[in-house]
Amino acid sequence: MAASDPAPDPAKVRWFYITLARLAGSGGAVLGVLLLARGDTTGRKILGGAIVLAALAMMAIVPRSLARRWRSPPQ
Repeated sequence: MAASDPAPDPAKVRWFYITLARLAGSGGAVLGVLLLARGDTTGRKILGGAIVLAALAMMAIVPRSLARRWRSPPQ
């Protein structure tokens, strides 16, 4: 009979979500750079630049806000 798995540590799950948010932001930045570099029209270049800026903002804001939300209360 197999032993049941213990509940995952909430800190590990939260770290995973913060890391996932950082990876999603960097993936968006790469997509924006590709659009910026390979855009043949001005509209696509502007879209690529906007995606890069939005992804950089996401990488700066989302992980910090998640960490602040999940911070342990002061004792």
